Amino acid sequence: MNGRYRALWLNDEENLEVIDQRYLPFEKKIFTVKNAQECIFAIKEMVVRGAGVIGNTAAFGVYLSAKNSNGDFEKVKEEALKIREARPTAVNLMWAVDRMLNVAKKYSGSQMIKKLKEEAIKICDEDVQRCKNIGKIGADIFEDIMREKKKNSINILTHCNAGWLAIVDDGSALAPIYELHRRGVEVHVWVDETRPRNQGANLTAWELSQEDINHTVIADNTGGHLMQHGLVDVCITGADRVTIKGDVANKIGTYLKALAAKDNGIPFYVALPTSTFDFSTIDGLKEIPIETRGEDEVKFIKGKSKNGEITEIQIVPDASKCVNYGFDVTPAKYITGLITERGVCRAQKEEIVKMFGDLL
Repeated sequence: MNGRYRALWLNDEENLEVIDQRYLPFEKKIFTVKNAQECIFAIKEMVVRGAGVIGNTAAFGVYLSAKNSNGDFEKVKEEALKIREARPTAVNLMWAVDRMLNVAKKYSGSQMIKKLKEEAIKICDEDVQRCKNIGKIGADIFEDIMREKKKNSINILTHCNAGWLAIVDDGSALAPIYELHRRGVEVHVWVDETRPRNQGANLTAWELSQEDINHTVIADNTGGHLMQHGLVDVCITGADRVTIKGDVANKIGTYLKALAAKDNGIPFYVALPTSTFDFSTIDGLKEIPIETRGEDEVKFIKGKSKNGEITEIQIVPDASKCVNYGFDVTPAKYITGLITERGVCRAQKEEIVKMFGDLL
C-alpha cells in the first residue's frame, strides 16, 4: 500500500503524517513525525493512540531514526529502545520495535533505511489484512446472534475506540460493525463515552458518523442498565494486551462492562490481531503493567462551547486529588471469545496455544 493508510501515511518527504487525535471530533489536524523524538511525543501525548496505530507509528519511528542517522545501527538501537518505552501497557509497541530492530541489525547505511521502510509498511499492510479477516469473522458471529434471536437488526455495545484510528484500516472491534454495514445489515451501536479522555464520544462516534452508521453515545455508567432491559445484543471491545490464558488489558472501564454482560447473559467478545497477544504473560492481574496518567486528564475536560469555541474547563474542586488509571484487566472467565484474524477461540490457554502454537 506504499505506506498510505487512513490514520497515517508517509508524505513526499518520506516523513510520517498522522491524524492528531487530540483535536477530534471538532477539528481534523495533521501532525508530522520527522524523527524518533517526535515519534515518542506522538505516542506519549496521545497524538496517536490505540494499540495497533501505536505500533505502526513506532515502526515508522525506527525507520525515521535510520533515515536521520544514515543507517547508524547504534543510534537506531538507542532511539528505538526509547520509543519502546514511550507507553507501558499496549504490547504492540514493544512487538513492532523489536521486529524493526531485528531487521536493522542485519544492515547498515542506505540498505538499512530501505529495509526498515519496507518493514514498517509490511507491518501496517499485515494489520490491514488482519482487520479485514477480523471483520468478516466477527460479522458472521453477529449474524448468527441475530438469527438465534430472530431479529433483523442488532444492538452492539462497545467501549473506547478500536476502529481505524486505532488499528489500520478497519480497526479490530469496529471491523465487524463496518463489515455488517457493508453487508446491508441494520446496525445500532451504543458508544460508551470512555472517561476521562472520551475516546468513545470523540473518536468512535466520529468514525461511525463518517461511515453513516447508526449510533448513540452513552455515559459510561449506562451500559449495565441497557443490558438489564434487553437493549444490548452483544458487546465487543478491542484490547491493548492479551495474555496466553486470555486475560485482557483494555481501556479502563472494560472490566465493568464484562461483569454486566456476564450477569445479563450477553456475549462479550474481544477483537484483536495476533500482535496484541503477549504469550510470555500468564496472569493479567499480576503481570500486566497498568499505566497511570496525569491528574489533569480527570480534572479537565475539553469540548466545544455553545458559541462554537473549542475550550478546556476544570470539572473538580481545586483541592481534590485525582487518580487516572489508563487500563484495567478483564479476567478470561468473563470473555465469551477472542476474535482474531485466524478465527474465534475461547479465552483459555489450551485454545490459544492450539490456535497460535506456531508463534510460541
